Amino acid sequence: MALVTLGCARNEVDSEELAGRLEADGWTVVDEPADADAVLVNTCGFVESAKKDSIDTLLAAADLKGSGRTQAVVAVGCLAERYGAELAASLPEADAVLSFDDYTSIGDRLRSVLAGSPPPAHVPSDRRLLLPISPAQRPAAARTAALPGHGSPRTPAAGGPPAPATTLAEDLPEGLAPASGPRVLRRRLDGGPTAPLKLASGCDRRCTFCAIPSYRGSFVSRPADEVLTEARWLAEQGVRELVLVSENSSSYGKDLGDGRALETLLPAVAAVDGIERVRVSYLQPAETRPSLIEAIATTPGVMAYFDLSFQHASASVLRRMRRFGSTELFLELLGQARALAPQCGVRSNVIVGFPGETDNDLAELERFLTLARLDIVGVFGYSDEDGTEAATHDGKIDPREVAARVDRVSRLVEELTAQRAEDRVGDRVEVLVEQTATGPGGSGADGRAEHQGPEVDGTTTLLSGRWQVAELVSAVVVGSSGVDLVAEPLPGQRR
Repeated sequence: MALVTLGCARNEVDSEELAGRLEADGWTVVDEPADADAVLVNTCGFVESAKKDSIDTLLAAADLKGSGRTQAVVAVGCLAERYGAELAASLPEADAVLSFDDYTSIGDRLRSVLAGSPPPAHVPSDRRLLLPISPAQRPAAARTAALPGHGSPRTPAAGGPPAPATTLAEDLPEGLAPASGPRVLRRRLDGGPTAPLKLASGCDRRCTFCAIPSYRGSFVSRPADEVLTEARWLAEQGVRELVLVSENSSSYGKDLGDGRALETLLPAVAAVDGIERVRVSYLQPAETRPSLIEAIATTPGVMAYFDLSFQHASASVLRRMRRFGSTELFLELLGQARALAPQCGVRSNVIVGFPGETDNDLAELERFLTLARLDIVGVFGYSDEDGTEAATHDGKIDPREVAARVDRVSRLVEELTAQRAEDRVGDRVEVLVEQTATGPGGSGADGRAEHQGPEVDGTTTLLSGRWQVAELVSAVVVGSSGVDLVAEPLPGQRR
């Protein structure tokens, strides 16, 4: 079988859990869909463009059924969870549409599909209702809930207790677990030096534009020992940088009885043998407390990198989004981070064209972006999402005007982020090599500096030297192109 993953880093972790479960169940995971009997497409259901990409990918995989080995195409992931039977009815090219609840028995589900007896597609429900409202009551209840990327328990035998999420390493095929100790229910699909590591699933916030909590469920933290076990396993696989991901990483520990658990966890993850860099993604500005800023900015091995979802800067728009903040509050937060780590990296996303957004609101967002000196900004145009509160709001803006605002803010962001990259000329950076021999004569390399997250934040090109993937190289920035940097390695600075 083959896995095709769309969407965010959280989905990447989920796919690697699925791959681990399948290999443990006797399946062979291959890279190319054309070489597989069954293709699992791990879909994204966040916004319309992501939904379209997921549908297009499922259709492309279905085309393989008439020309090669592929016998079945199965939809999993967020789009499948969110729409279930509706998706199955509208997309007969997919042989099955599976829920998160099917992940613990994914091997059996695929066998049924290949045998011509696919399980019926589920009828979606609000997954927030599966767990108690009180976060403190969730740890016990979560043991029987499907939490993709957590190594959730296998489906129990009739009348029996849930099977544990971990077993001894000797119970697994070679390569799926450490040499000893509890297994990690995961199989790497990408052999690069960076890997996402899931801190938690779900979200308790009620942003009016976002449907994620309804199909990902309430917020559930992974216990620290589970996170550390997986971190050690990833280090054994050659990973040098861990990216801690969740729907809202700043909430980590709230259901474990410790609202500052992330501040305690970060030094422990950074101390894992073989791990050189730790990065935290998906921070909610309203929950980014001073102690967390200090931990990210000053803990050795943790990158001074702040992935903050501002979404807007107009206080009135933020209130309609059920979010909190303003230009002044956000600038104060950035000031706290930069006082501790002047060269820290900051990325964010903003939504323009939200219902009721005025010209003054848009101008306020542009004022914030100009003052904030962010490294990367994703600009998204608002569109109604099924089941969200914002879909019922008055004051909708014509889609053509939304597109015009996206273009306007995107052009401003392009200019501002290029200026921010140019400001880094002369800085000393440490580059994690991800691709070698990019220059003439086999010299040079491409990688990422401390302020650059994987895939979305730009790259740093080393102009000279011969390097290996996963090396860390100290260099001085000598130029920039857009958000990308060019750097000259310092003599003798490699590890």
